[in-house]
Amino acid sequence: MRHPLIEITRVKFLEFIREPEAIFWVLVFPILLSLALGVAFRSKPPEALAIAVQEGPRAEAARVALSADPALSPRTLTEADCREALRAGRVALVVIPGDEVTYWFDPTRDESRVARLAADRALQGAAGRADVIGAKDRLMTEKGSRYIDFLVPGLLGMNLMGTGMWGVGFSIVTARSRGLLKRLIATPMRKRHYLIGQMLGRMAFLIPEVALLVAFAALVFGVPVRGSLAALVVVAALGGLAFTGIGLLVAARPRTIEGVSGLMNFVMLPMWIFSGVFFSPARFPDALQPMIHALPLTALNDALRAVMLDGASLARVAPQLAIVSAWGAVALASALALFRWK
Repeated sequence: MRHPLIEITRVKFLEFIREPEAIFWVLVFPILLSLALGVAFRSKPPEALAIAVQEGPRAEAARVALSADPALSPRTLTEADCREALRAGRVALVVIPGDEVTYWFDPTRDESRVARLAADRALQGAAGRADVIGAKDRLMTEKGSRYIDFLVPGLLGMNLMGTGMWGVGFSIVTARSRGLLKRLIATPMRKRHYLIGQMLGRMAFLIPEVALLVAFAALVFGVPVRGSLAALVVVAALGGLAFTGIGLLVAARPRTIEGVSGLMNFVMLPMWIFSGVFFSPARFPDALQPMIHALPLTALNDALRAVMLDGASLARVAPQLAIVSAWGAVALASALALFRWK
């Protein structure tokens, strides 16, 4: 007869290997996560820093001098385009030539500080000797251009995805595992009534969910909402509906909480990493960009940022909303076809 300690150990081991979800999260998930983040932050040759030269009488001479440094990639833009490119992070620095050169940049961005030093070195060298021309700094502290401004819409999108999927997924699978759903077979209720009711019930929490995060970010960090509140609510509502539909699809078949948890995380994992919640998806290779921009969370985050930070209208974010809506419609139709009561 085996010792009780050995028996308990053996039973727990067998329980573990018989749960595919547990094996995935313990053995496979860390590898996938390290692979994805390794691709995003992979070692690669230094890229030339994108900088802008503001149009003016001395702009072309400054652009030529800056082009001599292989670490810089200058282009000439109007003042308005310089402001927008710097605010959106498309350039690291704006150079404004004159009797005294002005360097316009965001001091919170490391690449901007590096670009400022490299640009000054190139211009001073082109002038014939070090520090031959005067220079001054102009700091970009405008709201909407900071990292926190980039982060908040991403967190809002991630929250809409998480609550939309988990909110309905757990509810349905819990009811199924307890035998509550099969009792509804004898009622006049149809599958579409039940599933659409789940979606609408989830949407009751949408306004307080969005309002709380946006209000907190605005009051504490000064994150702007430049677009209309109505447009923001519409974008968030479409996102919430789409992810609720995806949650219904994921919960259409599983019979255990462990099963639906594994599927939910498997569906959400790529979007956590690729969809630009914490950092720009531009870090990933060009070959992955079409797939990344087809993800519903990427489209939702892009639409939220456009409305909040750029003041975009619904017409301007229509392509992103079309992607989000298509995911929600296909997911709901698939959930209706695959759903089972028991």
